[in-house]
Amino acid sequence: MTAGMSRARRRVRVLGALAVAASWSVLFVGAAQPAAADTQAKQWYLSAMQTEDMWKVTTGEGIKVAVIDSGVNSSTPSLQGQVLKGVDATEAPGDETDDYSGHGTTMAEMIAGTGKGGGLKGIAPGVKILPMRIALGEFEKKMPSITIQDTANAIRAAADSDARIISMSFGSFYTSPQQHEAIKYAESKGKLLFAAVGNEGHKENKLGYPAAYPEVVGVASADRAGKVSYFSQHAGTVDLASPGSDVPSWCDNSFKSYCDGASGTSGATAIASASAALVWSLHPDWTANQVLNVLFDTAARDWKDGERSEYLGHGLIRPSMNVLKGKGDPGAPDISPLTKEKTTGPAKSSEPSASTSASPQPAKNGAEGEKAAAVKESNSSDNGNQLGLILGVAAAVAVLGGVAYAVVRRRKTA
Repeated sequence: MTAGMSRARRRVRVLGALAVAASWSVLFVGAAQPAAADTQAKQWYLSAMQTEDMWKVTTGEGIKVAVIDSGVNSSTPSLQGQVLKGVDATEAPGDETDDYSGHGTTMAEMIAGTGKGGGLKGIAPGVKILPMRIALGEFEKKMPSITIQDTANAIRAAADSDARIISMSFGSFYTSPQQHEAIKYAESKGKLLFAAVGNEGHKENKLGYPAAYPEVVGVASADRAGKVSYFSQHAGTVDLASPGSDVPSWCDNSFKSYCDGASGTSGATAIASASAALVWSLHPDWTANQVLNVLFDTAARDWKDGERSEYLGHGLIRPSMNVLKGKGDPGAPDISPLTKEKTTGPAKSSEPSASTSASPQPAKNGAEGEKAAAVKESNSSDNGNQLGLILGVAAAVAVLGGVAYAVVRRRKTA
């Protein structure tokens, strides 16, 4: 992290979650909840975010999103015709369309699902998905031969693709130089990267990667009331918040039924990625920096512009403010709203490093693993299905720094 970046981040005043008490129905016009009992009716955020009105303007057409996850089943009714050729970075049996848990498919549907066959409707159904399969959770344990650099390799593959957005609904409390170099390479290629901050805000609340990298947009989860979800981590890595509590998801990799009441920053990340796609599709000549500037500028908050809430970052994501009202300042095309530094320049080679050593990376925004109590939501809980899997997050941050950590994989969905 450069001195300029450090100075810029020290100027950011961290605010508490108590600053946000407004509900989605106040933040958005026409946010009445659907009364039907089917799966799509349980996607409460569709109405809250004015998706039907936005789809009259854009559905995200022309934008591709790389989903780095457990794989994406391209055969579900909602994703038929939506999934392009991707990459399987696991070297395990199968390919990127063999989703071993159902998690990646849920994320893809939340982004680009058409809703056919009663499936999930995506925020941006005009988007195309590039699946990038990596090893997460139990699958990782069962496949000891999987390359340790599968995540870094998947990020680089996404960077070299024509996807503009990279969505990462997973995390770990360990990092490697190879992973961070891959992230920086993706940024140099003009990609906009989103990652889940994690689901242990009510527990240890430590740093999670890749959300903690300075170049990545860390996404927190909000509930129906517009408050931070009780489980959503807040260790200094939150840049935006979007709906993540009490949303339906595929129950497992049999793809026979959806389960209700899932909660996690995974879904919030998918929704944030899709929101960016809607804005970018309307402004295809913008850079990733300009799209993100508009998302920050139009986010719902009741604190001073330019300041970040510890729990909700710049606020609750509202793509409708740009799509329907034309609001939002795109700012400079070559200055990152995350680091305040130039992002232009020649990209380095996409070849991953041969080294496999690992070391901790500095937390974004100057965070040191603060443990302030999170505001708890009244009804939503973290259940045991795919979206509710606990994110393994961040090695403990030493107050004086200088602590090194060994590589222990056990990345989990968020």
